[in-house]
Amino acid sequence: MDFTSVMFLSIIVFAAGFVLAFWIRTRLTAGKIRAADDEARKIIEDAQKESDTIQKEAKLHAKDQLYQMKVDFENETKEIRSELKTLQKRLAQKEESIDRKTEQLERRDAGISKKEQQMIERERWLHDQEDKYQALIEEQKMQLERISGLTGDKAKELLIKAMENEARYEAAKLIKRIENESREQADRKSRKIIATAIQRYSGDYVAEKTVSVVNLPSDEMKGRIIGREGRNIRALEAATGIDLIIDDTPEAVILSGFNPVRREVARLSLERLINDGRIHPARIEETVRKVSKEMDADIREAGEQAAFDLGVHGIHAELIQHIGSLKFRTSYGQNVLRHSVDVGFLCGIMAAELGLNEKQAKRVGILHDIGKAVDHEVEGPHALIGAKLAKKYGESPSVIHAISAHHEDVPPTSVLAVLLQAADTLSGARPGARREILEPYVKRLEELENVANSFTGISKSYAIQAGRELRIIVESGTVSDAEAILLSRDITKKIEESMSYPGQIKVMVIRETRAVEYAK
Repeated sequence: MDFTSVMFLSIIVFAAGFVLAFWIRTRLTAGKIRAADDEARKIIEDAQKESDTIQKEAKLHAKDQLYQMKVDFENETKEIRSELKTLQKRLAQKEESIDRKTEQLERRDAGISKKEQQMIERERWLHDQEDKYQALIEEQKMQLERISGLTGDKAKELLIKAMENEARYEAAKLIKRIENESREQADRKSRKIIATAIQRYSGDYVAEKTVSVVNLPSDEMKGRIIGREGRNIRALEAATGIDLIIDDTPEAVILSGFNPVRREVARLSLERLINDGRIHPARIEETVRKVSKEMDADIREAGEQAAFDLGVHGIHAELIQHIGSLKFRTSYGQNVLRHSVDVGFLCGIMAAELGLNEKQAKRVGILHDIGKAVDHEVEGPHALIGAKLAKKYGESPSVIHAISAHHEDVPPTSVLAVLLQAADTLSGARPGARREILEPYVKRLEELENVANSFTGISKSYAIQAGRELRIIVESGTVSDAEAILLSRDITKKIEESMSYPGQIKVMVIRETRAVEYAK
């Protein structure tokens, strides 16, 4: 075979292979296409089925929701209809009620109209009668004027004047007679009441002391009281608050202190320690505690006994305790508890003579100096302090006012307050009730006047009422009204800083203007 035949044969073989390969590829492609078409058709069918299922479920769900909405709407409609029916019934009832009230008002209006017409007719009749009577009065008046020869106004004036003169004359005689009788009866009655009160009661008094003396069995006991390095005496002073003075006085120890209750506790404690023989700090503290408790009980018992003696009941327990503590307080040498009981009896007697409440008067008397039980702890006048205590523990306003006014810290506005002042003065001013050495007394009065005279603008100063009041007259041209107030405060402050005195001192500054001329 030549080259050409070979080439031709190769071309034929190549063409046959190409055709065979194209045919095979075409068959394969057609198979894939058919498979893809089948798969797509299957997917479409499945999707169609799922879509149908979803549509059916949606329709069912929609039907359920529609049914539920219908049910809810029907229920709501029923409720609204029920409420509307209820409101309709209420409106119908109110309408009926309004109709009934309207009918009643119409009937009442008709009745009122009828009564109004009757009143108009009655008023017209009365007016006619009044005119008729007025005409008769005028006619009578004219006849009287013609008979007497005087006009009506002139006769009335003369009659009124005569009656006025007669009334004034009778009133003047009555006033004069009442004044004379009142003055005579008041003087006689007051003297009788005071004399009766003084005759029916008198009391014992205890002198004021600032020291107590404890007797010792021997001088050797002084060393035991002092103790090693003074520990016993320091413990006793610390426990009682009282100074112990151990000097050369044979077989005696002096207790010094201004608080009488503490001084009594110290005295009793020391006497028990001496009798017991065991004196050391622990024993001292234990004994002082026991004695303090017993002292509290004694104080309460003293207060209860004083209230019982006066027949006063219902006093608060704290006030009873304060009343009992007055047993150890003195004023100008007079025991305050006995003084309070005296004042209670005197107040009661005078109140009984005047027909007042005797028990209330006794209550005021026993409580009037209750402020002195705490005036060493609270600043201010004891009368005002006592009034605050009485108010705190439920006393009546009349009792509180009488307590606060018994030294005129407030003006007395009741008979009870005036009775208390009189009884307080009677109990304290009785000869022998109070005592004070004359020299210190006069010296204190001079010091009061000197303190007042040390300020500028002072014309005169007087210490009165046993040194309880300092009355100062100032020069009106030098001291003004405002400066007078400041002056009283400054003098009070200087007295408190520079002087020692019992009780309280009232400072009164008086400023007056005097115009003096001489007729020649």
